[in-house]
Amino acid sequence: MPEFWVSSGHHLTRRDAGGGLVVTDEFLLAYLARPELVPPEEACDAERALYAALLADPRRRVAPAEVAALADADARENWEMILAFRDRLLAARSVEAAYLDLVRNGAAGTPPLFLNQLVHLILRNALDGCDDPYTLRAAELFFRPQRASLSNGSLLLADAELIDEAEGAGRPSPLVAMLGREPVSELDVLTADNAWTYWSRSDAFSMALNLGSDPKSREGLARVIEAFLRHLMAVEVAVAPIPAIEDRDWRWFVGLDAEGTRIGNALWRGEAVDSTASERVLALFRLAILDPARADPRIEGRPVYLLLAMTPDRLVTMKPQNLIAGLPLVATGEA
Repeated sequence: MPEFWVSSGHHLTRRDAGGGLVVTDEFLLAYLARPELVPPEEACDAERALYAALLADPRRRVAPAEVAALADADARENWEMILAFRDRLLAARSVEAAYLDLVRNGAAGTPPLFLNQLVHLILRNALDGCDDPYTLRAAELFFRPQRASLSNGSLLLADAELIDEAEGAGRPSPLVAMLGREPVSELDVLTADNAWTYWSRSDAFSMALNLGSDPKSREGLARVIEAFLRHLMAVEVAVAPIPAIEDRDWRWFVGLDAEGTRIGNALWRGEAVDSTASERVLALFRLAILDPARADPRIEGRPVYLLLAMTPDRLVTMKPQNLIAGLPLVATGEA
């Protein structure tokens, strides 16, 4: 089976008996290697001493006074943030349990980037052995914001960081600039013919996803949602793409992003949604909870609808934590 997503850091962890990922010293050291934490040349002696002590023992308890002794305010803020995050990781029995704790009990002070990195790592574990590039490319939506665009009538999603870098650096070719085309037009779109190349570029996040007219893309996203919930919540669900919500008595929905939640709430309240907002809904799914004992009685066996949308500036920022917090599930001993 080809390797993928080495950048997730999964090789720095190990699995426990239940299949979750255990935090190792190597994993913690990878966070310490982040450029924000490596002391700059002008760093004070206290910061250098703290950094050296943590390199020697990344689980070492750090007293608040050690951070307060740092001369630079930005350095103090960075260290307070990373140490609080580290301590929550160490307090949990697995990476998965730490993520659930952050979602359920508050992630204040934890940068969204760190949450995305945890989702990246968790999905690498949940999708281990997956041989479908469509599923893996769709999974990138869970931890990499996307830019939506229309190209030759197809709705394409491309990695927002790559697109922003291309626009900011002025990298599009002269022909692209002359034709007024978007940077996404220079990326390969995932197809059945080039899917085999995903394995060699999975960490580059450089393939666009045709979410509009290639049904394999939406099916791939459905499979990721199933795997994510199976792995984290110990629940079996069946997810299917749908063209529209035709159920007049829909009982429950989950917005897969902030915009999808906003539009879904308006529909739920019976408010009129203008055509511009409706056009921002990129995908709809129907989710069925397969074990009736795990479903909240309030839904009475009815499906849950999932909405994915883009912002007015065509940014797609999926919030997988909404699936954890928003699904009508009866709690059990997951993760």
